[in-house]
Parts: sequence; structure tokens; C-alpha cells
Amino acid sequence: MPQPIAKVIVLSEKQRQLLSQIIRAHTNPYRLVQRAQLVLYAASNMTNTEIALSLKLTRNRVRLWRNRFLDAVTSLKQAESEGIDDEALRRKIILVLMDEQRRGNPGKFSLEEIVQIVALACELPASSELPVTHWTPTELARIAVKRGIVTEISPRSVGRFLKSSDVETTSQSLLAQRQSSKSSNI
Repeated sequence: MPQPIAKVIVLSEKQRQLLSQIIRAHTNPYRLVQRAQLVLYAASNMTNTEIALSLKLTRNRVRLWRNRFLDAVTSLKQAESEGIDDEALRRKIILVLMDEQRRGNPGKFSLEEIVQIVALACELPASSELPVTHWTPTELARIAVKRGIVTEISPRSVGRFLKSSDVETTSQSLLAQRQSSKSSNI
């Protein structure tokens, strides 16, 4: 059975230079460098199988990136003919070679809400009329809902916010211990 023939990518000299620069830059992400190399191999008439073996990718992955670049070739050539500068063309090429935005669940809490919860954790529990000396994630979650910071939040989410912010919650007993240890050293 005959194998399908891959579509040929024709690059301008400027595109070839910019792809080579992307490959040589040590700060570029590995996937970007790999995809730039893939495009150059495809432009040199290598088959998808040869490219896949050379770059240790699947043929489907090679086909995907070859087709994605082919879809953008006309817009790249048009931008080049309009006299776009090298840096702008390089950015356009990088955009073609980048991953597309993936679907996912949007965050449930805004940055402002998270900051307010962390600020709440920095207050003394007595200011919220709680008869405890230390905050717990459960109490913080309950008070955050009571104050209207969020409509609902789990203690686990509160714990994650505090852990990622590296905040030590303050309490009077903790402050008292530090002051007493300083006074004993004097």
C-alpha cells in the first residue's frame, strides 16, 4: 500500500534564518526548539517518518506540526512581503509553534479574594470575636464566608492559599513567646 506523501513546506531565506536562530537560542523552551527543527526538516523534504525518528516524536505529532505550520505559511509570507521587521516575524513564527490554549476549569477564586483571605489570616482571631488563639483553616473559611469575602470555600482551599503564600498566621500567644524569649536573653 502506498504511503501518503507529506505536504512540502517552502520557506523563505528569512524564515529559515529565524527558525535557525530559534534553534540556537539556549533560553528557548525545548518544545519550541524541537518544533522549529521539525519545520526545517520538513522544508528539506524529509518524510514524516524520518523526522519522527530523528526527533523522537510520533508521526502523528510530526504531521500535526507540519500542517499547523503550513496553515500559517501564507500569513507569514504576506507579513514578510509587507516589510515586517525580523523581530516581529520571529514572534509570529514563535506564535505558530507554541501550544494552543488548553481547555480547563477557570479558577473559582479571584486574586483579590485570595489576598483578602490571607489578610484575614494575619489578623488575630480575637478581632473576629473567636475565643481561640490560633486560626485553623476551618475557622478562616467560616469567617471568610461570614464577612462576605467569598460565598463558599473549603478549609482545604484556605490551607492551599496560606501554604502558597508562605504566611505565618499571627496569634497573641506566638507573639508572647517571642517577646518572652527575647527578654530572657537580655
